Amino acid sequence: MLVRIVKMTFDSQHINEFKDTFEAHKHLIRNFKGCTFLELYQDLKQPEVFFTYSYWETEEALNTYRDSELFKKVWSTTKVWFSAKPEAWSVQKIVSLS
Repeated sequence: MLVRIVKMTFDSQHINEFKDTFEAHKHLIRNFKGCTFLELYQDLKQPEVFFTYSYWETEEALNTYRDSELFKKVWSTTKVWFSAKPEAWSVQKIVSLS
């Protein structure tokens, strides 16, 4: 399993637009083949900073999503609202405690 973490910083006037866009597409992203988990987080002290956490069965599944029309549509909409360059990490979960 691959965990994808993406940090996005938005211009403050676009926060609600981003939230609306994520809300409109979250089920499509989560149900994309190979995606098994999706969450969105907002920083408590810097409300313009968001993180997505998604779990992917394989790196190939993530790359298929990143090459998809769905990703291109969502990313092309949201990237114009960024106030800083997004950052992304692909990591492997080592320990999970519930």
